[in-house]
Amino acid sequence: MKIGIIGGGSIGLLLAHYLKKHHQVCVYVRSKRQLDVLEAEGLIFEKDKNCIKEAINVSLFSKWNGEEELTILAVKQYQLPPILEKMAASNTNVGGSLLFLQNGMGHLKWLEGVNAKNIFVGTVEHGANKVAVNHVIHTGEGLIKLALYRGDNLTILTDMVKIPVENFPFIFEEDYQEMLLNKLIVNAVINPLTAALNVNNGMLLENPHYYYIFKEIFNEISSVLSIVDKENTFYYVENICRKTSLNRSSMLKDLDENRPTEIDAILGYVIEKAREGQMNAPFSESFYHLIKGKEYGEGRK
Repeated sequence: MKIGIIGGGSIGLLLAHYLKKHHQVCVYVRSKRQLDVLEAEGLIFEKDKNCIKEAINVSLFSKWNGEEELTILAVKQYQLPPILEKMAASNTNVGGSLLFLQNGMGHLKWLEGVNAKNIFVGTVEHGANKVAVNHVIHTGEGLIKLALYRGDNLTILTDMVKIPVENFPFIFEEDYQEMLLNKLIVNAVINPLTAALNVNNGMLLENPHYYYIFKEIFNEISSVLSIVDKENTFYYVENICRKTSLNRSSMLKDLDENRPTEIDAILGYVIEKAREGQMNAPFSESFYHLIKGKEYGEGRK
């Protein structure tokens, strides 16, 4: 199968490494420098301190024309609007299928106007760290969950995964909203706390004071989002935090590298829902402004 991956970040490069084992993959990047390095040096994939270098097909996003059977959008939520504008202008992706792998749920409103045969959404639980423009480290194994958002069926995705990829499992969910909601609450609890406190994920469980905040913000967010099974959802969030204990969250890494965070897509969405329901969300608002304050302090107003 021909697969296009839009985004040369940690998840885009991670997907490229694993999917190219059984498919024709092309990664579309924005930066000419990243393109040149990937073409000249290849992709460096690292796991458990073992590195391999491999050739990879790469092109600038400006040359994407929707020729692949499946295009995976592995970019931050705030990066989607200009990409979707380019897709709409090109009008070439009518026969193809699109898979969106963004945190949060705010991007769903943008998908209504997307012209594609099938639209899928997914969540990524793997840990990955891009340490150079062509070097990605797989820091923690997890699942990629996929669901149909709009279209005919899941055939294109089942074709993609019919040959299992070792250490890179995919599973299918029937309810895309529940799937995204579960990932949202993980991100809304772990990412802002680790980013504000400047700690690895595991410290939220190890430090009793941080764990207290962890539980309180979970209780608040689960109420705002009307989570029915709070006990099992809490264990799920806690388990993700434990499995990725050595990781620096994506939001913390964004602050480390002076990039915009996804706080608006994550806690911003929670705050919006709280206001719609006329609910108070003091923990969510406090951590939202703490992260926005860090962004402001680094000139990312």
